[in-house]
Amino acid sequence: MASSKPPPEKERQEKIVVEARQSRSQREKTYREKALKMYPWVCARCGREFSGKRLRELTVHHRDHNHDYNPPDGSNWELLCLYCHDNEHSRYEDSAPFGDPTSNGEQASSGTFRPFADLGKLLKNKK
Repeated sequence: MASSKPPPEKERQEKIVVEARQSRSQREKTYREKALKMYPWVCARCGREFSGKRLRELTVHHRDHNHDYNPPDGSNWELLCLYCHDNEHSRYEDSAPFGDPTSNGEQASSGTFRPFADLGKLLKNKK
């Protein structure tokens, strides 16, 4: 007769998953509550306003995509609606294979061709 109790390894894995989810939930509650107190209830991208039951559609986005970096001044957060938040993460994931962006948020150029490098000289020769 087969035992109905899961094997010890399976139990251990399930316990780890439950603890991780609880920890994440607690962490999210803390920074979400702080962000909602700091910022107006407006999506920073599309400008939609939220209140009442719809407030749950307003999410906290980590600008540097590090969910563990939660400075008390909220400088790593912005409030985004569900749709803009999904869009932001899609854009981030789509750009990941192309390397790290520069510090100003733009992709570093890997090309060396400068199409207008001698434009001034060419225009002088035309006169």
